[in-house]
Amino acid sequence: MICTSAVGADGKGGFSETPEQRDARMKWWREARFGMFIHWGIYSVPAGIWNGKEVPGIGEWIMHHAKIPVAEYAKLAEQFNPVKFNAEEWVRIAKEAGMRYIVITAKHHDGFAMFCSKASTFNICDATPFKRDPLKELAEACRKYNMPLGFYYSQAQDWHHPGGAAWGDQHWDPAQDGDMMEYIRKIAVPQVRELFTNYGKVWIIWWDTPVGMTPEMANELLPLLQLQPGIIMNNRLGGGVEGDFATPEQEIPPNGIPGRDWETCMTVNDTWGYKSTDTNWKSTEVLLRNLIDIASKGGNYLLNVGPTAEGVFPQPIIDRFLQIGKWLKTNGEAIYGTTASPFPKQLPWGRCTRKDSRLYLHVFDWPSDHLLKVPLANDVQSAFLLADPARPIECKKCATGLEILLAGEAPDPIASVIALDIEGEPRVVASSD
Repeated sequence: MICTSAVGADGKGGFSETPEQRDARMKWWREARFGMFIHWGIYSVPAGIWNGKEVPGIGEWIMHHAKIPVAEYAKLAEQFNPVKFNAEEWVRIAKEAGMRYIVITAKHHDGFAMFCSKASTFNICDATPFKRDPLKELAEACRKYNMPLGFYYSQAQDWHHPGGAAWGDQHWDPAQDGDMMEYIRKIAVPQVRELFTNYGKVWIIWWDTPVGMTPEMANELLPLLQLQPGIIMNNRLGGGVEGDFATPEQEIPPNGIPGRDWETCMTVNDTWGYKSTDTNWKSTEVLLRNLIDIASKGGNYLLNVGPTAEGVFPQPIIDRFLQIGKWLKTNGEAIYGTTASPFPKQLPWGRCTRKDSRLYLHVFDWPSDHLLKVPLANDVQSAFLLADPARPIECKKCATGLEILLAGEAPDPIASVIALDIEGEPRVVASSD
């Protein structure tokens, strides 16, 4: 049992568990490596446009950036009717993409709850013509397809309810003024309790932007974790709580975060919530190589989609997700359940992941002379391509480690994976530079 009665001096929320218990709790998440982030709310109605003009910045921050009054922004709920939403289709896309968990925004900074809530009428069931609870439908679909589901919840920053925090403490409407602790107790705590009580198993709680959060405020929320034994939380609760994993945003740490579980969250274009004018899509090559790079550094990749106001994923995102999934159908064993590369320096031709005595060499740049150099001193038991196990691969030792002789062209233009079974622990050959 996890004790969450107080914020501990260790900054971990007073959690009491052995390293073995923590490893058991984190096991599925560490093996998953790849998840889907969903940013969805009434901000998808204006889709980045207000009073006929594009509002600079990310779509879900339109209320903040345009300084829209609370009552005026709230009227967007009357236009939110995502009749094309299909929870099973969303989960099927995630499965086809090779994603192993989903995290969705239950409430973002605009204070709008994407679930039925008794704590505030500013929610999808009471304030919109849709009237349905998409989180309940998504939870049911996730159970059907064995997909772990987590909830994002903006516990501090809330631009709708009195007392909710705002970035830089910049309230622009007197309706936002109030006591933050009262907001925590009357809105945040009851809503998180609803999320932890009414939707079955919750695998992850993804807090965000702990503006103004104090240890006392964190202590109001931490006991709720007892409602979901085994839940994993990120590091954004605030109040000195470290959480279970770090969350670099829109970046991949050059050397990972040694000794710490971590997850890079990233957009496919530039925005999290849907914005109609943002078509700056990253290529499948960039996204897939990001996934490989992150896995090679021991992290997870939480890749975002911002559904439209109708409840559908933008097609360019679906296309890229499915292309990544196609690669993972062949090469997934080189991502799922792997650990970080044993090589301290980035390999010039690609990346490496590891699973016990098997190394996976992700070759981005197929050598024109068909000679792949690997700074490794171990004897090799076998070597083969995941995409073509029958293709002959010969390895020989040299002064700088191993030389792998590759026949023919690269089986994949983005990343071709060689499985290398070695004897003993990896022994890296130091470079001369």
